[in-house]
Amino acid sequence: MLDFKIASGRANRELAQNIADYIGVELTEVTIKNFSDGEIWVKYEENIRGVDLFIIQSTQAPAENLLELLLLIDAAKRASARRVTAVIPYFAYARQDRKDQPRVSISAKLIANLITRAGADRVITIDLHSSQIQGFFDIPFDHLYASPVLIRKIFQLGLTNFVVVAPDIGAAKTARAYAKRLNADLVIIDKRRPEHNVAEVVNIIGEPEGKNVIMVDDLIDTGTTFIQCAEALKRRGSLDIYGVCVHAVFSGNALEKLNNTDAINKMFITDTIPFKGKSDKIEIVSVAELFAEAIIRTHDNRSISSLFEIER
Repeated sequence: MLDFKIASGRANRELAQNIADYIGVELTEVTIKNFSDGEIWVKYEENIRGVDLFIIQSTQAPAENLLELLLLIDAAKRASARRVTAVIPYFAYARQDRKDQPRVSISAKLIANLITRAGADRVITIDLHSSQIQGFFDIPFDHLYASPVLIRKIFQLGLTNFVVVAPDIGAAKTARAYAKRLNADLVIIDKRRPEHNVAEVVNIIGEPEGKNVIMVDDLIDTGTTFIQCAEALKRRGSLDIYGVCVHAVFSGNALEKLNNTDAINKMFITDTIPFKGKSDKIEIVSVAELFAEAIIRTHDNRSISSLFEIER
């Protein structure tokens, strides 16, 4: 008898279903509804006593997605699940990971505390905006990377004469890892951020002239920075520009800006956040298989490090 189950909240049901399909199991039946005043109510419709339970729920806005995850964890613990693992494809509030000015919240630490106090025994997530958030948890934490599936997609493009670009200093470490795997040079864009969601390109460090570009970032929110960087590269003489992004938040009119720019040829995003728009420029690369393998190996107490190997 299978002694682990997979449950899903409402934040990214399609990804959860794809993960379950890959493993070959049915999603555990869960009833989630809102009362007329907006309060959330959850109930597991199956017996989960003594089960190794994996709850799949991204925590993108609105905040109800986070609250729903906490309620699902709490209900599972009260139903005597043996171990509860929170599988969080997109870990929201990760950008507020330090006190960089007076009288602000370190929300990433607060979210870590809430997940732990709700009763999670383990967390699995992918491409945190800040890797140090792992240290905010006092429970086992598995940090996956989408680079294996995204780099496989880049190889399929068959590009030559290209560079990997980090759109800001914060993305340099990730972009360097991609450049190493792709055997390409690295270009870093130095930008100034005078206020939230506002950025100005100051300098381009490297030589993107006459080369194709793979621009890599973990997250795109308003899209302004990413598009400004692409346009600056075009002005410097870059050829075709391809964007790679793990978490496509795409708030406000980000998608409209992407569709309207001539600087970006194509954008590869993953399905950690449901993509509800339409764009000929966007191709979705699923991380369902990656999460499914991580769930299987976690349940079997096996290493997940082999999931980071790249196959062409």
